Amino acid sequence: MIVWKDENLTLFRSALYETISSVITTEDCVIVVDPCWLPHEVEEIKQYVNEVKGSRPLYLLFTHSDFDHIIGYQAFPEAKVIASDAFDKKAFKDKEDIIEQIKAFDDEYYVTRNDEIVYPEVDHAIAGEETSFSIGKTKLTFYQAPGHNDDGIMTVVEPLGILVAGDYLSDIEFPYIYFSSYEYEKTLLKLDDILEHYPIKLLVTGHGTPTRDHAEMQKRQQDSLKYIHKMRKFVQEENEEGMNQLIAGCKFPRNMRKFHEKNKKLFKQEWSG
Repeated sequence: MIVWKDENLTLFRSALYETISSVITTEDCVIVVDPCWLPHEVEEIKQYVNEVKGSRPLYLLFTHSDFDHIIGYQAFPEAKVIASDAFDKKAFKDKEDIIEQIKAFDDEYYVTRNDEIVYPEVDHAIAGEETSFSIGKTKLTFYQAPGHNDDGIMTVVEPLGILVAGDYLSDIEFPYIYFSSYEYEKTLLKLDDILEHYPIKLLVTGHGTPTRDHAEMQKRQQDSLKYIHKMRKFVQEENEEGMNQLIAGCKFPRNMRKFHEKNKKLFKQEWSG
């Protein structure tokens, strides 16, 4: 599963949706980001963490509450959980729906898990913008990132210069928008502030390939913004052909077309009020 490894960061890529799970190691702690998908994949991440952790405290960082990103939670029962305040509040209103999505996935593909399927209990709920949380010399700074869904966060890890973006700025996916295209746009624009104020050395996305290149990061941002702006324009013009052409040439068209159709429905609802 390992697709990236250096002194402080190991990236594991699932066979499903090119989903990325991160293991960040510093002298102060070990941070596991979004452990997923399949049981043997989660077990591989767990074994690696056990090998490198030593006496350091373990943290789980969830970028958002989509079921594929929380599915490996119970493999790390000793970890302290970091997530957005909105993620934490879903435990009171939406957690049963999210757990049902995991169970439905497992039933569909005959997947058996050793760990109980539960919604994460959050130890450090992050509210506000540019809120920081320090573990020794390791500093995490959080940007609220709604749009894809309603409870995302982006995280800057210092002094390593890592930006953990969740389901934004992917090189393989156009914007998958479940909550709000306007909030998604605002979240994308936060990249400008992050690159201006932090020495970002690596962007890690929830799906696809990481990058060290600032120009590539900004290209991904602009590609996503263009998709949103053109989709709004075509919806207003009732230009179905234009909307369909927005994903021409995408890598996995049979599946991605379904997400694009959901986007079209959301944009039309936003336009009609």
